[in-house]
Amino acid sequence: MELSTAQLAKYMDHTMLKPDATEAMIDQTIQEAIKYNTASVCVNPYWVKKVSAALAETTVNPCAVIGFPLGANATSIKVAETNQVIDDGATEVDMVINIGELKAGHDEVVAADIQAVAEATHAKGALLKVIIENCLLTDDEKVRACQLTVQAGADFVKTSTGFSKWGAKVEDVKLMRQTVGPDFKIKAAGGIHSLAEAEAMIDAGADRLGVSASVAILEESLAAGK
Repeated sequence: MELSTAQLAKYMDHTMLKPDATEAMIDQTIQEAIKYNTASVCVNPYWVKKVSAALAETTVNPCAVIGFPLGANATSIKVAETNQVIDDGATEVDMVINIGELKAGHDEVVAADIQAVAEATHAKGALLKVIIENCLLTDDEKVRACQLTVQAGADFVKTSTGFSKWGAKVEDVKLMRQTVGPDFKIKAAGGIHSLAEAEAMIDAGADRLGVSASVAILEESLAAGK
């Protein structure tokens, strides 16, 4: 798919999730997102109120991660965190599944966890993306995780936190697309550093990209005359 730089920017959740992110780093991320008009700014919960206020007059959405990056929080904590970040202004929420319970075959537990967060998210009018952390899963587990995400009522299934062994892979995005069908949304995140990598993820079926290297990728796109 041939995308203009402006179109590519709207695929991007411009991300600053580093544990040592300072206020200055968050401010820079916000300003970059506004400059390039990305889809969202994705941050840890502490920063959502600041990000939301800064983006209020823009078309860039405030996005927060919850249960991040391990996914092993109690469901009640994930729900509380979801309510908090949406009350603070987030319009998109990225949660991590209970990875250990998926690997143990306790699908009903995983589904209930996702569903509880989905219901809380949708009750407040926000979108839910579900991170399944592909690098820790077999292909069969990836398929089950995608199916559970769809069944539990989320809006996106997402490849990775970017904080584990590796991030998004084209073959995983293709498998996810094959599993969820043509209409359910997919987010590829982690390790996307170049224009070619971004375009490959979109061509494989990604509807959104989680990237901290947004500026470099979009500048590369501009330099290519797109």
